[in-house]
Amino acid sequence: MKIPAASASAAASVAVSAPDRQTRRAIVRLLVESGSITAGEIGDRLGLAAAGVRRHLDALIDAGDAEATAPAAWQQVGRGRPAKRYRLTAAGRAKLEHAYDDLASAAMRQLREIGGEQAVQTFARRRIDSILAGVEGADSAADAAVEAAAGRVADALTRAGYVATTTRVGGPIHGVQICQHHCPVSHVAQEFPELCDAEQQAMSEVLGTHVQRLATIVNGDCACTTHVPLTQTSIPAPSPRRTTTSDEGVSR
Repeated sequence: MKIPAASASAAASVAVSAPDRQTRRAIVRLLVESGSITAGEIGDRLGLAAAGVRRHLDALIDAGDAEATAPAAWQQVGRGRPAKRYRLTAAGRAKLEHAYDDLASAAMRQLREIGGEQAVQTFARRRIDSILAGVEGADSAADAAVEAAAGRVADALTRAGYVATTTRVGGPIHGVQICQHHCPVSHVAQEFPELCDAEQQAMSEVLGTHVQRLATIVNGDCACTTHVPLTQTSIPAPSPRRTTTSDEGVSR
């Protein structure tokens, strides 16, 4: 997703030069996509010096748009003092939302008053159907087919402004997760969860399997995460049994 210039610059409310504004917009995008990220990781991704990255991060923090947090245990790598991780605050994320949230919410309320809950559900489903229109579903139940279809769903969501990615996960919850790092309708979805319900149902139908929502931006999470189950990795076939020949010439 390409964050609109007006929206991204709003997340960095202090006056900056055009080159700095472009850099800060790129940093804001990484904060959106990553949920949380270190200054070093930002520098590596954007080819920036550590001092420059921290200058922009400090400006975002001063504006109330970002915050520094201690890393979780699983995020600490190697020895030494763990690096701080940075993420957008609720205020910073709100500045990325569309300017017409209030109007959209008012229109949805009118729709519910005129047509009832069914009208809201129909609207929500038609909206996500239009986003996923043309997305080729999984042509089989094979892991590769489902994972490829999940990637196509993520691409379609990204084009609609959701900054979506896919991640393969193993262990007891073997599958692929579709993470929507930004939700352009999160403020409206707080009042009308039908939008989220319709997304989940539509994704399930495209992928041809049950999917489960693990987290949502509406509930305060960093991303909307939808788990798509895959079959467990197949057990390797046993090695062929070696045959030996006894003194009597009988193979066994």
